[in-house]
This record gives sequence, structure tokens and C-alpha cells, in this order.
Amino acid sequence: MLKYDEPMSKHCSLRAGGITREFCSPENIEELSEFLNHNHLPVLFLGLGSNLLVRDNGFNGVTIHTKHLNELTLSNGLIGAEVGATLAKLSRFAQTNLKHGAEFLSAIPGSVGGALAMNAGAFGSEIWQYVVSVRTINLAGKIQQRDKSDFVIDYRSVTHNHVDEFFISAQFDFDLEEANDNVRDLLHKRNSTQPIGLASCGSVFKNPNGNYAAKLIEESGLKGYCIGGACVSEKHANYIINQDNASSSDIEKLILHIQNTVKTLHKVELEPEIIII
Repeated sequence: MLKYDEPMSKHCSLRAGGITREFCSPENIEELSEFLNHNHLPVLFLGLGSNLLVRDNGFNGVTIHTKHLNELTLSNGLIGAEVGATLAKLSRFAQTNLKHGAEFLSAIPGSVGGALAMNAGAFGSEIWQYVVSVRTINLAGKIQQRDKSDFVIDYRSVTHNHVDEFFISAQFDFDLEEANDNVRDLLHKRNSTQPIGLASCGSVFKNPNGNYAAKLIEESGLKGYCIGGACVSEKHANYIINQDNASSSDIEKLILHIQNTVKTLHKVELEPEIIII
């Protein structure tokens, strides 16, 4: 269950990052609660690592990998999902049980926990549209049931009213009368417009009001621009690709260069979606 000095590059989709002092993969929520009750280190929760960059000097704490916390259930018309379940798996589960609205999740390469933390979305839908309630766990291992009203939900942003609590599961009401998207069409659209299969973190920047980050970056002439082994994707300008063993420093420098260039040329400040540790 516990490893030491684990390279985070093995667990983040950008394939970069320093080591974490401890790396814990609990088998279930009870085991997680027991571990946290005895832990005294800073904590980082990790799912698929698809929106995360750990700096080269690493994380001097314990990383909790949620991959085993992946149970899905259906009760009274609501879908329960633990945070380690992938969004694609949740989408398929909803489809199998004739619950409509979760189709867009199939196009997001992440886990339920990460999606809850940042209000992940795609193709005009966001995950918190369908949240009924969540369960959280605090640093002492205590589990709480929280209502949607306990959080401030915004575009790619979720603010807790209770500090030092982490998502462990959620209940969803996918209540549309019919599917709002065809999953096969969504995946085709994603694969034709995004650099799928390469080391990236998905969209790097939030879309500014009334504009698109990718459009601003492309109009700034930055497609294909590289710093070290990190490059702006030629296929989608809001993606950074780890093209040649990029360090976290290479990626972070490229993020800053994009921000500065877009601000100079377009007077727009791009806000990152990616979380930097």
C-alpha cells in the first residue's frame, strides 16, 4: 500500500515531475480513513493525473492514489461513484442503466475526483450540473456527507466551504429524458481535434469570457513552439505535449511564455486549468 520516493512522472499524464516522499494506494475508503488518521505529512490526492504537474523538486508529503476507489452503484435512480472511477467508466455505466446526460464525460480523460475538484466539462456540459451530494474526508480521516450548497461552483472552479476536505464519492442524477450527445460522435470529434495518445494534460488554459484559449494561442503564432522538450501542440494550440523528455520546468516555462505572449498581443490574461504542485 505504501511506497517511498515514487516518481510522479509515472503517474501524471504529462510524464514529468519529481518524486513524492510517500505514495499510498488504499484498497478502500475505510483503509484510507485509517491511514489519514495516523498521517502527519501534507497530502496530495491523485487520480489519473491528467490535470496535474508536479515540479521537478517533487512533493514532500504523501500522495494518495485513488485508483482502487472506483466503485459504481445505482440506487433510487441515482448513480454513486467513488473518486477513482474514470469518467469514461461512469459514462458507460450511466448509458448501460439508461441514465442520460453523462455522455460528455466519455470525452474527458480523467477520474471522478479530479472532475469534481475542477468542475470538469466538455461540449457545453459540466459535471456539477448533475451532482446531488458528495462525501468528503478530512485530514484526520473523518468522513462527511456534503450537499451541493456546501460548495461554490464556477467555470472550471470549485471552492469548498469546509477546509482540508477531499472528495471520496458523489451521487449523480443524470436526469435527461434522452441522450444529449452520441458518445461515438463525441469521441470522433475529440480524436479528430485533439492530440490523443500523446503525453499531455488536456487543455492547459481556461477559455476567457467570450473567447477561446486555443484561438488566442494559435493567433499568437505559438503552434509548434517549444521550450526544451515541451511543445505547443500542432493539432490543438491549448495542449502542451511532452515531446522529448521535458522536465516540469520546461513545461512551466512554456506555460509562462504562452501567457506573456498572449497578454502582449491580445491584452488577455490566460488562466491555467492545470494544477501545479
